[in-house]
Amino acid sequence: MARTFHTVGVVGLGTMGAGIAEVFARAGLSVIGVEVDAAALERGRDNLRRSTERAVARGRMTPGERDDILARVGFTGALADLRDADLVVEAIPEVMDYKRALFADLDRVCRPGAVLATNTSSLSVTAIAAFTSRPGQVVGMHFFNPAPVMRLVEVVGTVVTEDGLTADVAELARRVGKTPVTVGDRAGFVVNRLLLGYLNHAVTLLERGVAAKDDIDTAMKTGAGLPMGPFTLLDLIGLDVSHEICEVLFQETRDRVHAPAPLLRELVTAGLLGRKSGRGFHDHAGAARPPASAPAGPGVGSVHVLGDGAGDLATRLAAAGVKHAEAEEADVVIALSGTPVVEHAARLPRPERLAGLHLVGDRVAEVVSTAITAPETARAVAGLMEALGRTPVPCADRAGFVVDALLYPYLNDAVRMYDSGYASIEDIDTAMRLGCGYPAGPFETLDAIGLGTVRDGLRALYAEYREPFFAPTPLLDRLVTAGVTSIRGR
Repeated sequence: MARTFHTVGVVGLGTMGAGIAEVFARAGLSVIGVEVDAAALERGRDNLRRSTERAVARGRMTPGERDDILARVGFTGALADLRDADLVVEAIPEVMDYKRALFADLDRVCRPGAVLATNTSSLSVTAIAAFTSRPGQVVGMHFFNPAPVMRLVEVVGTVVTEDGLTADVAELARRVGKTPVTVGDRAGFVVNRLLLGYLNHAVTLLERGVAAKDDIDTAMKTGAGLPMGPFTLLDLIGLDVSHEICEVLFQETRDRVHAPAPLLRELVTAGLLGRKSGRGFHDHAGAARPPASAPAGPGVGSVHVLGDGAGDLATRLAAAGVKHAEAEEADVVIALSGTPVVEHAARLPRPERLAGLHLVGDRVAEVVSTAITAPETARAVAGLMEALGRTPVPCADRAGFVVDALLYPYLNDAVRMYDSGYASIEDIDTAMRLGCGYPAGPFETLDAIGLGTVRDGLRALYAEYREPFFAPTPLLDRLVTAGVTSIRGR
């Protein structure tokens, strides 16, 4: 028999907890908000009030609806007031000892049939449930910030969760206007397991000097079409939170992609945590940022273009007033190439005049410098790209450059997650679209780029870096070998 939920408790009324309380109250449920002391309780009340007032100001709810929502939420400093709740969701700091202690207390005060849910983004739901006498009635209910806006909820069951409970909680998520994805209890679940590997790898590229942080942000936002670049997102999440999630993921997977990058650890140790501290990878205190790309160099009179698509680029440059010339005579030589650019430079009498170019989408051009590319050559090519209406992203001559080096391993991880049986293709795509605001899920993206292209790009990354997580998953390799062109439609 399906459970029904009428009264919901929310413990912890920070930004996330107050948002969760608002979600339930908007759907007509009675909510009991709990905080540790009077000051924290008043901050939680203010969080809820400000959120609903913003919604009214933006025309998303009427003043009457706001008043109804506020009337449905009661505030208390006593856990004992949760004795009659049907469901209690905790939204306290991501510290296992805190959560275990809270769930032991909730187990004592809540009625026997009540369901206890944790909003943890990465910790083991099983380990939290073990500190109660009702582990079968404990689930994960992971909302995304801001909870009133973000549509995804990850519903997490354990090996001892009672039959039907995750389905009942998923139905509650639908009732409050969310899209649930039901998964098992693995560190990071779907979204953070895929997202944090990508973000941590971006920090590694920065450490290795592949590109500057602003240029990496530009490449992934403007070139790959993501809502924001990785360093902007890390600052928004909080570098301490990201570091902690990476640690949890690494403890479970022992995969180096999840081992927190040393630079991330260094910034956390220094107290540079992102937006909440005023500074992280970016300065959020109002200081002007330097331009993402170096200024263009002197005008270029002639250019020679090599590689696939050379004729088209030469035609567009000619229309911009730059004539085509033989390689020996040209002011600069451009290699349109996915292979190491230096291989082209080695064949030229003046290799310092060559820069690589990787066109990403319709708006970005990765301008690739080899170990012998002259700085003025890279600046000149960047200037040519600006003249063609593209945003130049300077980067080093490394496999995948920037966009592919970050995008392809993320897609590979998604295939690995699916192949392990953890989640379906549809659920993984849904989770990344709704949880991260991505324009497409990883499998939609994989099909759009081409399975063979991604497989070959991963092989190149593995050949250069020798990191196991770059190696194409066996499933991806088999699909390409079999001539399959769509992983979603196979």
